[in-house]
Amino acid sequence: MGGFSIWHWLVVLVIVALIFGTKRLRNMGEDLGSAIKGFRKGMHDGDAQPQLKADPPPSQPQSQPQPGETKSERAES
Repeated sequence: MGGFSIWHWLVVLVIVALIFGTKRLRNMGEDLGSAIKGFRKGMHDGDAQPQLKADPPPSQPQSQPQPGETKSERAES
């Protein structure tokens, strides 16, 4: 009972190869490998990026409306 022997895994591998085909399995392996490689590169590059600074204030500050002031009153001033 216990664990699976090498023969059990070989039978499973043969069945999977028959179902999916070797070309499809190879493509899936390449895709998985490139995804892992890209993830590792992104994790490594993420540490080297500088911290983003806050946006600078606008060059011409807009006047803040006073309580009770309407748009037409603000445009007249």
